[in-house]
Amino acid sequence: MPILEAGVYRFDASETARTEAAPCLSFVNPKLREVTFSCGTANSHSNYFLTTKLEDPTFVPQFLSENGQQIVLLKLPSGTSFYGTGEVGGSLERTGKRIFTWNTDAWGYNQNTTSLYQAHPWVFAVLPNGEAFGVLADTSCRCEVDLRIDSTIKIVASPSFPVITFGPFHSPEALLTALGHAIGTIQMPPKWALGYHQCRWSYEPAARVADIAENFREKKVPCDVIWMDIDYMNEFRCFTSHPETFGDMKALSKTLHDGGFKGVWMLDPGIKCEEGYEAYDTGSEKDVWVQTAGGKHYVGECWPGRVVFPDFTQSKVRTWWAELVKKFVSNGIDGIWNDMNEPAVFKTVSKTMPESNIHRGDEDLGGHQSHSYYHNVYGMLQARSTFEGMLLANPERRPFVLTRAGFLGSHRYAATWTGDNLANWEHLNMSIPMAINLSLSGQPFSGPDIGGFAGDSTPKLFARWMGIGTMMPFARGHSEKGTIDQEPWSFGPEVEEICRRALYRRYRLLPHFYTLFHRAHTIGLPVMTPLFFADPKDPKLRKIDDSFLLGPLLVSTCPTPKGQAQMKAPVLPTGIWHRFSFKDDHPELPLLYLKGGSIVPMGPVVHYVGEKTAGEPLTLIVALDHHGKAKGDVYEDDEEGFSYQNGEFLHTHYEAELIPAHCGTKEGGEIIVRVASTEGNWKRPNRPLFVRLLVGDVAEVEGKGVDGEEVRIRLPTASEILELIKSGCKQEISNLEMAGELKDKGEEHELLKGTGAVKVPIELDQGNILLKIVPWIGGRIMSMIHKPSGCEWIEGRLESSGYEEYSGTELQSAGCAEEYTVVKREMAQVEGQDLLGLEGDISGGLALCREILLPKSSPNTVQISSRIVAKSVGAGSGGFSRLVCLRIHPVFKLAHPMGTMIKYTALDGTFHEISPNMDFQETWLHGSERPNGEWRLEDTETGLSLINRFQVNEVEACLIHWGPGSCNLELFSPERPVSKDTPLEISHEYEMVDPHVYY
Repeated sequence: MPILEAGVYRFDASETARTEAAPCLSFVNPKLREVTFSCGTANSHSNYFLTTKLEDPTFVPQFLSENGQQIVLLKLPSGTSFYGTGEVGGSLERTGKRIFTWNTDAWGYNQNTTSLYQAHPWVFAVLPNGEAFGVLADTSCRCEVDLRIDSTIKIVASPSFPVITFGPFHSPEALLTALGHAIGTIQMPPKWALGYHQCRWSYEPAARVADIAENFREKKVPCDVIWMDIDYMNEFRCFTSHPETFGDMKALSKTLHDGGFKGVWMLDPGIKCEEGYEAYDTGSEKDVWVQTAGGKHYVGECWPGRVVFPDFTQSKVRTWWAELVKKFVSNGIDGIWNDMNEPAVFKTVSKTMPESNIHRGDEDLGGHQSHSYYHNVYGMLQARSTFEGMLLANPERRPFVLTRAGFLGSHRYAATWTGDNLANWEHLNMSIPMAINLSLSGQPFSGPDIGGFAGDSTPKLFARWMGIGTMMPFARGHSEKGTIDQEPWSFGPEVEEICRRALYRRYRLLPHFYTLFHRAHTIGLPVMTPLFFADPKDPKLRKIDDSFLLGPLLVSTCPTPKGQAQMKAPVLPTGIWHRFSFKDDHPELPLLYLKGGSIVPMGPVVHYVGEKTAGEPLTLIVALDHHGKAKGDVYEDDEEGFSYQNGEFLHTHYEAELIPAHCGTKEGGEIIVRVASTEGNWKRPNRPLFVRLLVGDVAEVEGKGVDGEEVRIRLPTASEILELIKSGCKQEISNLEMAGELKDKGEEHELLKGTGAVKVPIELDQGNILLKIVPWIGGRIMSMIHKPSGCEWIEGRLESSGYEEYSGTELQSAGCAEEYTVVKREMAQVEGQDLLGLEGDISGGLALCREILLPKSSPNTVQISSRIVAKSVGAGSGGFSRLVCLRIHPVFKLAHPMGTMIKYTALDGTFHEISPNMDFQETWLHGSERPNGEWRLEDTETGLSLINRFQVNEVEACLIHWGPGSCNLELFSPERPVSKDTPLEISHEYEMVDPHVYY
């Protein structure tokens, strides 16, 4: 049935399914999902009545049922491109991908991780003709969104849920406007939140925070916000501060405010179980905690130890939390950061609370339901409670909340970031499409941890990331404990200067950013959009994810170790695109282009938002279109309050027009820049107006006047423009040569040998398998991907997890960390196989040797043959080594931990199925209990499985270990000495199976 407005339809599997559907948790007004939109009904999103006949929907989903799941299929025209699906790793275009909406603490995720911190069951489709179409599976439950079948959307989730379709609309902007009508738009943020944010886990004590702030001002590096991570708390108790290191929060807040800074402080959902602790006592008194299936308070494990979790599905609980936030904010706190709110729970296989837990939710949310129903909205509801608490504390100030977990609609309460990323080029590369797809899913205020959270960045990586990150909607640098410092000055004066230039760019462009955020607030258009928004019909733009648009401003980046000189010329949409700069050219900074026909505002450099003064000049950057015209706007208000809702703002629309010098000639002439129209009650400031008229790449002429009056600029003749372009290019080349490309010294700097180091894993890529192997740290396999299914069975990082081998029964024994030598490398492309031979010295005259083969005969299989061999065992030992054991230690990632099962037939003929419970557990298999040479790890929700085959005579024991979102299937050889003639050996293989893929 049609709902909301013309072009938006609700579909249900049946009338019964419609009746049984759970309440809407994504719409800003849930009742609108239940009301039929008809002819003659007032369209609440326009000032007229629709009186024409409503057209039938262009695309109608097919509903199926299988294994108790509701399946929705929607076939679109061949050549359709898919985007959206919220917070996802990997490329911009989601065609060929599959994700699962299940909010997950996904530290160190990568491009193949299928569930991250947020759930957006939404697909943004661009049809071959450039029209845009959207599909929303309106369910809070775990949802499979499968885009692997050509031009087909497949959605699988627990019944019953409706599907809402949007469009097709004539443009992507129209689609997102319609989505904004449904799920609401972002609240207008305080302008300081658009500045640069500096964070670390953790700056402590308070004096360290003050030092960081002072350094920013002394070094004249712009910054608006310093963040307090969890260590400010007293033993991780939320709403407290450590009496020794952060004894006076108000004094620290005053120090920050006096220096022009704001402070954002973390609040997690887990509340320490401890009588005498106010949050716990008042929460227990009001009965606010999530319950177990047995009706008791659920107690999990998190940073404070034993914790309980507020049940934010109840209005009384949100009120209780909001009152705690109100009291907390009275310490001078400017913003709050909700972390760990998937919710994350330690020491559990699922990394969250049991799905059988009970939430006693309000009826309008769904009433009493299991955690499986409310899991994906838990973080959004906490953010909502925090937002409301901040409003209680300061009704005249706009709240700023950042949330890690979210759902479709959480943008109404909080900004977000892309979680615990890694300090490497892959994550820098992913950060752009991740932020764009969040934008295409209704969340316009996002960005990555600049420099990477986990691991040590390198000078080049950090500088490049700062250049890119400062052009994204949310700009925050953040790093974890145990890593090197990652402030803008931490990598030396050269990188510091690059960061300063990057931040000066952002602060110059703050008037433009603020105007874009106002547009996002009023009509739902993103701040950051993909390049294809400039021309949706152009297929060559649809896969570009190293460039993006900020309105008409195009940002072309280089998110790889290559320099600009090594990069191809950027792909530009059709039309006029003039390259310009702020005389800050540097090979590590993005290139900027302005679309012909556009005007964007900029201001002077300030070091924080509050530093500017009344009457400061406004600058307009102008690029004319083919008709000699341009237009643009700038929005201004008090930047922090709500008076704009009562008309206290100034929204100016500017226009520029070419007046030819002589009738019938385009040679020379005059450009007139003037105010076209204004909105709002504010009086225009008495300020200078400067105009930069772009007439070609890095070529411009300038004009000046008074804002509100016409500014006239003589347009140079064609020959003069040519000379300006030549001069500008010459100056640009000179500036770039003087700056020089930053040389990364990561391999020479011991402290920088982390995830950002220059060394690159070896890839084996044949058949349907892609492996990434790290020879210099234990020869470990850090990634094992089955390409047809997109499943990454092994997902590690350089220095931990993944596939390891040891020379003893104990963990981390010799063999797992040594540097291995590549002794054989065959890339028999013609023969269709790939082989890598490694050898590592494990001391005592022993070596651990390994051959990894991707065979032609079995494209879904990895074969591994490993041996501990005696190379030079002394005669005094009788030719035998110390006691050794070959231990195969793979850590397999589980997309659905509680839906995973291990199946095998034991040597004694008995069949076994082993599933995890919530706690970590181990199962040893000896003798006849061992598998008969084969065991299977199966994801029962997707049907994907991994089969491990081995020689029984080589394996004395097997071990099953369930960890956080992971499972180990370990093999142990006999434990004995080895000689040159009697090595220990285990040969085994992994076959990856997807029953839905035809090979």
